[in-house]
Amino acid sequence: MSRTRGVLLWFLGTLAVLVVVLVVFLATFDWNRLKPTLNERVSETLGRPFAVQGDLDVRWQRDREAPGWRSWFPHPTLTAEDITLGNAEWGQAPDFVHLDSIEAHVRPLALLGKRVSIPAITLGGPSAHIERLDDGRANWTFEKLAASEEGEEEKPSAWVLDIGTIGFDKGSVSLDDQILRAQVQVNVTPLGEPVPYSQIMAAAQGEGAQEEQAQAAATQDYAFAWNAEGRYGGQPVSGEGRVGGLLALQDAAQPFPLQVDLRAGKTRVTVEGTLSDPRNLGALDLRLRLSGDSLGNLYPLIGVTLPDTGAYSTDGRLRADLQDPGGASFLYEGFNGRIGGSDISGDLAYVALEPRPKLTGELTSNQLRFADLAPLIGADSEQSRQARGATRKQPADRALPVEEFRTDRWRDMDADVRFVGRRIIHDEALPIRDLNAHVVLDDGVLSLQPLSFGLAGGRLETDVRLDGQRTPLAGRVRLEARALKLNQLFPTVETMQKSLGELNGNADIQGTGNSVAALLGSANGELRLLMNDGTVSRSLMELAGLNVGNYLVGRLFGDEEVQINCAVIDLGMKNGLAEPRLFVFDTENAVINVTGRVNFKNENMDLDIVPRSKGIRIISLRSPLYVRGTLKDPRPGVHAGPLALRGAGMIVLGATVGPAAGLLALVAPSGGQADQCGPLLEQVRKLPR
Repeated sequence: MSRTRGVLLWFLGTLAVLVVVLVVFLATFDWNRLKPTLNERVSETLGRPFAVQGDLDVRWQRDREAPGWRSWFPHPTLTAEDITLGNAEWGQAPDFVHLDSIEAHVRPLALLGKRVSIPAITLGGPSAHIERLDDGRANWTFEKLAASEEGEEEKPSAWVLDIGTIGFDKGSVSLDDQILRAQVQVNVTPLGEPVPYSQIMAAAQGEGAQEEQAQAAATQDYAFAWNAEGRYGGQPVSGEGRVGGLLALQDAAQPFPLQVDLRAGKTRVTVEGTLSDPRNLGALDLRLRLSGDSLGNLYPLIGVTLPDTGAYSTDGRLRADLQDPGGASFLYEGFNGRIGGSDISGDLAYVALEPRPKLTGELTSNQLRFADLAPLIGADSEQSRQARGATRKQPADRALPVEEFRTDRWRDMDADVRFVGRRIIHDEALPIRDLNAHVVLDDGVLSLQPLSFGLAGGRLETDVRLDGQRTPLAGRVRLEARALKLNQLFPTVETMQKSLGELNGNADIQGTGNSVAALLGSANGELRLLMNDGTVSRSLMELAGLNVGNYLVGRLFGDEEVQINCAVIDLGMKNGLAEPRLFVFDTENAVINVTGRVNFKNENMDLDIVPRSKGIRIISLRSPLYVRGTLKDPRPGVHAGPLALRGAGMIVLGATVGPAAGLLALVAPSGGQADQCGPLLEQVRKLPR
């Protein structure tokens, strides 16, 4: 028994001596002797020069934050100073990364389970120079390491790297990315005193939801301020904000606070929120506010194709899941904002799918100004176009918008967005209601099917298809107007309030070209309108802003309000040239026929208005009229001489059976009144060819 006890004591004594010797060795060993081997191995692995140029040391100290008995045992802390990692051979900066110092706590017992456990790393004075060439080469890609991985079969490593938190102090990052056209310098400096995250969020959102308040209470304080300046997407950028002091890589539930106030040109982006699971670039939960001159100007910044608009501002919550297996996803939910003088709200989702990302969502506007839709087709004012960065100036002598559609952007993403406008203001007395638009962008083909809205007690249904895959763009518009009540269409004309007439119409027009002017300048198709039982007067023309119409009505009828039994328009278009097949007004005093042409390619007009009086008391109807000039500068006048003979007889209608028969489908008697257009069209239809 005594012999066994002696052996045991000898063994324990020997073990104790070995432990003491090991501790003494580790405490007194000059770790700088390992620097040449360490530098050589890391440089060989990464294919870049790596060097620890300062002291390398290991200190033993207790981890007082470790749970239970572990806090009583000392753990090694690795420290190194003046560390550099060289840049790629083609890089402009001498180093890719430089650290003044690094301090890493290590748990040695975890090594027995093939786990490298580093509860905390502190980086001192970090600086990085990030570069990418226009051919795609990036200095954050290590070619030798990548080549080694490609040449070996993928095998799961038996070792696991477990990093808890990363702390840092004053540092800087420079970015030079030729693909993004970005040259930005970012500097990070410690705050004098930490700023509570909840304080920033309370100021940003006022009385927030309980969920957001609870998250704010659990989020660490802001510890550093940052500022940035440079260029991005070809335009100047500057920004500032705050961030937290510790990135919790293992605890995905511990949010890292972010605050951003960024300006790019006249676009401003402000953000307050958190990053969760930063090790995997996991989730973002941010309060996002955007403002600027045009939503289209966001494209160089975020790569999302949005329409050209007037000045805008939005405020909502942005959630992101950057590790979604289907592609990184972003949800901008519950946002509210304004575009021009119109309100807008809704939800938008963006998913980085292949081969193209996709934008989906539902938007609502309770009151939408018609003028705020003008930038969509380049029909806004020159001042507005300049503010949103339009690339082409509208010529002073052209009425049709010449600004080109940005079809190159249409192929960068797909979209499926529904829009509802409850009330659209074109004229306070003529509200448009219940706009419904379904916008689909699929591989460069843009369609609005349907684009419909309620107007004057009726409905306007439109299908629009623009094929951006073709060069030039090919477009087609189909329109159907039904049961537009004349007394609601012209609510301020007193005599029109007694009318029970309606306006109906169809249009089918297609053309090619990258602007509204080019599309109409090459257009083929037809337009048919029919108005039954209405009133016309100079005051009505003034209300509509039609100066030429005001002149013509004054010449034809004087200052009287004249009853229109039926108005019929049947236009054919070929290569941008519109000619009336049938254009006639049947009034209580005369039948008025319009002939001629409008050339949308050069915007020239050449129209003759020939009246045939139903009685001799209307002296002003003896002389035919004309309209010459352009759409931007029309010049009306009075014909003299032989042209008046065209007014004799119903033959002035000059119609064939086809147009008249097609227009009969638009005849829709209203309110039990007699149909005024049916008899006229029947009469025209029976005329000889």
